[in-house]
Order: sequence, then C-alpha cells, then structure tokens
Amino acid sequence: MDAENVEEKEKEEEILNKQSPEELQAEAEKLKNAANEFFKNADYVKAIELYSQAIEKWPRLAAYYGNRSFAYIKTEMFGLALTDATMALQLDRSYIKAYYRRASANMALGKFKLALKDFEAVVKVKPSDKDARAKFNECGKIVKRIAFEKAIAVEEKPVSETIDLESLTIEGDYSGPVLEDGKVTLKFVQDLLDTFRDQKKLHSRFAFQILLQIKDLFKNQPSLVDIDVPKGQKFTICGDIHGQYYDLLNIFKLNGLPSVDNPYLFNGDFVDRGSFSVECIFVLFSFKLLYPDSFYMARGNHESATMNQMYGFEGEVKSKYSSKMADLFTEIFNLLPLCHCINNKILLMHGGLFRDENVTLDDLRKVDRNRQPPESGAMCELLWSDPQMMCGTSDSKRGVGTMFGPDVTKKFLQKNKLDYIVRSHEVKQDGYEVIHDGKCITVFSAPNYCDQMGNKGAFINITGDDLTPKFTSFEAVPHPNVKPMAYANPLFGLF
Repeated sequence: MDAENVEEKEKEEEILNKQSPEELQAEAEKLKNAANEFFKNADYVKAIELYSQAIEKWPRLAAYYGNRSFAYIKTEMFGLALTDATMALQLDRSYIKAYYRRASANMALGKFKLALKDFEAVVKVKPSDKDARAKFNECGKIVKRIAFEKAIAVEEKPVSETIDLESLTIEGDYSGPVLEDGKVTLKFVQDLLDTFRDQKKLHSRFAFQILLQIKDLFKNQPSLVDIDVPKGQKFTICGDIHGQYYDLLNIFKLNGLPSVDNPYLFNGDFVDRGSFSVECIFVLFSFKLLYPDSFYMARGNHESATMNQMYGFEGEVKSKYSSKMADLFTEIFNLLPLCHCINNKILLMHGGLFRDENVTLDDLRKVDRNRQPPESGAMCELLWSDPQMMCGTSDSKRGVGTMFGPDVTKKFLQKNKLDYIVRSHEVKQDGYEVIHDGKCITVFSAPNYCDQMGNKGAFINITGDDLTPKFTSFEAVPHPNVKPMAYANPLFGLF
C-alpha cells in the first residue's frame, strides 16, 4: 500500500472512530440528497462539493462516486469522472451506472474501444436493456468505422481540391448575402449577420468560397501569431463561443463590430454544444477574411474531428449543408493558429501551459499543427491544459493536457519575458477569472453555457499602451427554440 492510500485509510478510520457507522451513513445520505437537488438545478459545482462531503463521511458506497462522476462529466472533467467511476466499480462490480459513467468519460476523450468494453459489460448484465443495447451498437459502429478508415487510408486529394464551385448553381429565388467578385465585403458581412439572425441560410456556393479562401489564409500563418497593438488602440479578447450565435451578436452590440479600428481575437471553441455553430463560424471566418490583420482566431480543443463528431458541429454541418463541407471544416481547423502573442507581453492560448518547464515561444512557433490534436506535448497542452492553485504540475482533471500551478506560470513568464497569459476553456461564473497573482487570466464568452450553467459571459479590453485587462461581463440573451446539442449523435446524450 503506497503512502497516499495509507493516508486515506488513516483518515477514514479517524472519521469512523468519532461517530458510529449509522450516524455517518445518515449524514452522508443527507449530503447526497442535497447534492442531487443541486445537480437537478444544473449547479454541478455545488453538487460535486456535496458529493465529496458525502464520500468523506462514508467512502464505502459506490453510488456516491457514481453520482459525482456524472457531475464531473457535466463539467467536462472527464479524467476525474473516470477515476470516480472506476472507484465505484472497485466497491461494487454490479453497480451498472458506473459502467455508463466510465463509458461516457472515455467517449468524451475519444477512447471508443474502452467505452465499448463498458457498454458490453452493461449489455451482458442487462441484455433486455434497450438503451444499453442501442449505445453498445452505436459505439461498436464508431469503432468499426475508425478501424475501416485506418485500413483504407491512402494519400488522397484534400477535400478542398475536390470542390467544383461552378456546379453549385445559385437559384433565381435566392435572396441572401452575395459575395462581390468572390470577395467578402462589409456589406456582405452585415447582410450575413441579419440573415443568420433571422434563421435563414447562406447559399452553399458562397459558403464553400469562404471556406476555400479561409483555408488559404490560415495555411500561410504560423502556429504562434504575433500581434502588434499600437498605443491608444483598443483590442478585444473573447473566449469560448460554442455555437451561441445570439450571444455573439450581443458581444458585437456591446463592444462594436470588428473593424480595423476595433480589432478582436477569439480564443478557440467557436463550435459544438450550441446549435448555431454554423452561423458562428461563418461570421467569424467572414470577419477574418474582411480584416485579416485586425481579426484573429485561435484553435480550441473543440476544433477537432472527434469533438465535432460528438458535440454536434459535424451533425449540424451535415444537416445544414453536406458531409463534404464537414470534411472541409476538419481540414481548415487543422490549420488554425495555436496561440497569439500581443506586443511581446501577453501570450494567449485556448488551454494553458506545459509540463515541460523549458518550453519557449520559439518552440511554439515550430509546432507542426496541421493534424488532429495529439494526446500529449505542447500542442495538446495549448488546447487542453488548465491552471490549478497548488504549485507544480499534475495530471489533468479532464484526462487530457496538464494542470499547472502558479510557480509554473511565473517561471514560464520569466523565461519568455512576458507579463501574463490569457486562456479560455473553462466556464467561470462571471465569465472570467484572475489567478496566479494576476498572471493567469481565464475568459469565457458563452453565457448560460448549454442553456443551463447560469454563468455570465465576458470579454477583455486592453489598449496598446495599457495592457491592464478591463473586463466586461454580460448575461445571455434569448435565442430561437433550438436546444443545445440538437445535432449531436444521440449516443452522446450521455453527456
């Protein structure tokens, strides 16, 4: 038994010595019931806190770990969810929900073979469970499809080279936005904003033209983009948007439309979860084409094929356009820059810092990003990492990336002569958070995330001569009656 387990055993015995088992179980059950109420009201953070207290009181009941695992899944802490589900099964191999929880977490991490094993375990125990059988079959299809795609993988033409724009005829009754001489103009973008607001569609010919042009633009950018903000000029930093188009419009209403004099950076996770991701991404791409040197976009962990298959973007693109367009988005997302540096003083990335304390900005410039995100290394950490309050690094609560402490942030900034970092990736109640002695800032711009978290969104303003961040928080605005995850594979209703 290692030192950590010994310490946990001693703590458990100390608790048991103070109260009778009956008293401890009764208190734990009260805490669990209270946690369930917070869970029902989508206050998952409070639910996790109370489930944890229940576990401290009575750490021998599988259901407590299973419940907390589900709350971790809801907050996208898949690594912790896996740990809890596994612990629940160690306590009770017959606790079926734990197999579901572990399968859910593994699927969220793209580990479909591991998920399939757990679904199979459920089916064996409950062969008449239709829901379990459906999930087992669907997961099996995904595993077989991935294996088939690997088996037939050959050097094929990129999707972008197979698109015939001339074959995409514009119907006579089309009244939506039109590119002028094939180019994005301010009028086009303004018309596009209104068209999408009214739940109308951009013609596929213009959609494909935008995607082909943006691919060429991103292809020629480095993995780390340097940004110069002149003295006196305002610059706006936004975090996750996650397909919440009407909240994106509200940002532009509050802070002004992007322009040469009103530059923006959107720090990843433009799509998935929210069901207006197509609208968000075409507006953002259009602004990038219109103002290539005043509008910036960084890749997030959701700009990847696995995430898009699970959380709705692929299904939304296929529903509103075609499979070919979904494949083209994957090609484009591989080319998005991974991070940005403002005035050589602020580094911005979607996720966070690194387990390797020797990483430099030059290392980031050399990252080969034209691929799906790996499971480790600098590219993975730029997209997936999260800060922690304790010093050092630790395994990620998400199961991917690294947790990094204030000392890691301080050393990185000193080594690279930076003032602070800005990252996104995490829901924050006010839309932002400042930690690590003011050196690590999180900004998240999707208010009432997934229509249930109750958080505010936020954006950051700085100026070229005053890099002190100024925060604006905002509430969610109404949107059409389309639920989040409306286009996700039904299998992912687990999340």
